Amino acid sequence: MSKQKINCVSCFKENLDKDIIALNKKLFGKETSNFYCIDCMANYFDTTTDELLEKIEEFKEEGCELFK
Repeated sequence: MSKQKINCVSCFKENLDKDIIALNKKLFGKETSNFYCIDCMANYFDTTTDELLEKIEEFKEEGCELFK
């Protein structure tokens, strides 16, 4: 059984990376069904992609289960 491919609900970028999916779940809730690519998420939160990528690394370092 193959994993479902998840696309951005805003720009329709295909096959979002597992860390981007995990960040969506961390920021929007584990049960979210709408996922954003890193660029659209940065726009949504009025931040930069670099800042979001830094947050991913912070969550990993903290041992967040979503990023394993």
